[in-house]
Amino acid sequence: MRAVLDTNVLVSAALNEHAPPGQIVRAWHGGAFDLVSSPELISELNVVLNRPRIRSRLGWSLEDVSDFMRGVVADAIHVIPTRRLEVVRDPDDNRVLEAAVAGAADYIVSGDADLLALGVYEGIEIVSQVRFAPISLSADL
Repeated sequence: MRAVLDTNVLVSAALNEHAPPGQIVRAWHGGAFDLVSSPELISELNVVLNRPRIRSRLGWSLEDVSDFMRGVVADAIHVIPTRRLEVVRDPDDNRVLEAAVAGAADYIVSGDADLLALGVYEGIEIVSQVRFAPISLSADL
């Protein structure tokens, strides 16, 4: 099983490892599914995690952010989208769709209302963290 985790899911996981996003990241690290990402998504995650307000809430140093980013980069399947999509109004959300299509993902996991409203895009289920957490925990390892 392959999934794209929207930046909001990864940041939420860092903020609260006990909530569903944290469970999802643990399931990924445990091999329950493959994380699909792209240069655009990695860049967005890095920008968001380096915002002073987010780093302050996390209590992370610049080195902590770098360590987290290294883990994501090292363990993800990296794709280079070949199609530019304009499906939803936020360009960052379209980058999520592009990565999912390029990586033949089964799921997009997001907290974004515009993505969730799609429900399915080109056969890729778009689900909330709460909905995906039990799926990721029950995946065959």
